[in-house]
Amino acid sequence: MLIRIKVVQLLYSYLLTDNRFMLESQPTSPTKEKRFAYSLYLDMLVLMIKISERIEKRGGYLPLHDTRFIKKLLADDKIKSLQQKFRNEIFPFERLVEPLAELVKESGIYKNFQKKADDTEDDTVWENIFNLIISVNPALNNAFTTRENFTLRGVERMKGMMAETFKNFYASRDNISDAVNTLAYSMDRARELYFRLLLLPVELVNLRENQIEDNRNKFVPTAEDLNPNMRFVENGLVAALREDPDMLAYVEENELSWMKEDPQLLESLLKAVMQSDIYDEYMRFPATDFHTDCEFWRDIMKHVILNDENFLDALETKSVFWNDDLDIISTFAIKTIKRFEDARPDAHPVLPMYKDEEDAAFGKKLFMDVVKNKDVYRRYIDDSVSSDKWDTDRLAFMDVVVTMTALSEIINFPKIPLVVSINEYIEIAKSYSTSKSGAFVNGLLYSITNKLREEGKIQK
Repeated sequence: MLIRIKVVQLLYSYLLTDNRFMLESQPTSPTKEKRFAYSLYLDMLVLMIKISERIEKRGGYLPLHDTRFIKKLLADDKIKSLQQKFRNEIFPFERLVEPLAELVKESGIYKNFQKKADDTEDDTVWENIFNLIISVNPALNNAFTTRENFTLRGVERMKGMMAETFKNFYASRDNISDAVNTLAYSMDRARELYFRLLLLPVELVNLRENQIEDNRNKFVPTAEDLNPNMRFVENGLVAALREDPDMLAYVEENELSWMKEDPQLLESLLKAVMQSDIYDEYMRFPATDFHTDCEFWRDIMKHVILNDENFLDALETKSVFWNDDLDIISTFAIKTIKRFEDARPDAHPVLPMYKDEEDAAFGKKLFMDVVKNKDVYRRYIDDSVSSDKWDTDRLAFMDVVVTMTALSEIINFPKIPLVVSINEYIEIAKSYSTSKSGAFVNGLLYSITNKLREEGKIQK
């Protein structure tokens, strides 16, 4: 299901427009605040280019300057004009370029980028640099206050424009290979979200263990400090997650840590967990077992963590993909907790990214076929829609994309049962289009597949 959703999402943006990378437009009827925000936005883009020019490897190679994002910026006319301007004028944040470049160079983001550079470019590197290094830099934020028409709201508006620029960048394409790379990258980010959700119980328990130890070492500890209820920190699921080889390998390789990246968020989540009725009931049980421990975390995930506004905001900040991914990835995480509960000693409860090589190639093949045969699939749709009841040009475009993708799967993947394909795309239409789209796509697919059967184009 996840691969199908990713393909539909990418096809929608790919087919809807030319998807050329574009910077945010200057606001119409600009207020002073909007002018300030837009000017700051353009300066942030120039700042990133300047930082990329300061980080050099042996032989004069500039790894960050050679990234796709910087190349896209350098090709934009607005940026070309600004670069020409700053050859004759001092760039407003020039004194901060070198210190920020040093921070970037010493960061885990850059070091991780270098590790991956030989295999595939990490398109997120500049989003991460901006969100986690540039935008939070105290000296830079202090410099913002000296700008004409400065407001905090204007700074937030600028950050919103940056978020839209990164979103536009991820969806942009110069050719189909860029789109396929975006599909692979989006799947990788979904995989990261999956492990981040599984890591949360471990890091929340680690934080609580530290708090308990600090309480024991108070100058005047209470009886509760000296003899706390240890059920939460001795949770069996957390112990299993800590020792799982697949978890350990992924977390170590990708240097995941909520505590290092956002300790305040982790503390806020722990507080929400400990204030919940679920936690209170769990801590009061006369006795618990591994089943109870797993059930506790399933309930906490569903009713506390996945409803926490601060957590949801943090996910949105970290990746433009994760808001759309969260519903399905959270079901994977909750399913994985169940798999831990039911696992045999030699089992691998952590879900693999793909079932097999065929599954791994499925998304790319599906995407490429829809792009290649979109006119054929659109003709099937138009021919099946009654002209006296429907104006085919006014069909919801998402319905069209969902139906074309379903047709591609039905025609090109004979091993997948017809009813499975139809049911999956009906659910996608319900989630991503209009309230009536599920029934519409259902009727449309049955009509088209019946005709294709009669013509011998499918055997299902």
